[in-house]
Amino acid sequence: MFEHKKESLLSREAFILRLLRHGGIGFAILGLALGIGVTGYRWAEDMSWMDALVNASMILGGMGPVNELHTTGGKIFASFYALFSGLVFLVVIGVLLAPIFHRFLHRFHLEETSDDQAKD
Repeated sequence: MFEHKKESLLSREAFILRLLRHGGIGFAILGLALGIGVTGYRWAEDMSWMDALVNASMILGGMGPVNELHTTGGKIFASFYALFSGLVFLVVIGVLLAPIFHRFLHRFHLEETSDDQAKD
């Protein structure tokens, strides 16, 4: 997926495509997580699709639920979904930042290698 440290730095166009690909992966992960939340609220709390979407979106975004939860199953689901949403947030940030971090380290390694060759 990423170039080896001995390979040259990826072109700007290829890097932008990599960023777009990782952005798509991040949005896919968010969509899947949102789908899980909407389905869970619909099943556990018997909410309408719109109320389930709002509650799942708010928890996934870190804001907290909008509607009051009435069932024990709904409260248990909401607590696990909140923990799951925190992990999803970290995973998506990692997916989005991985190409940038890799490019930075790759460029740093290339500069370090060219400095070592200049000394020889």
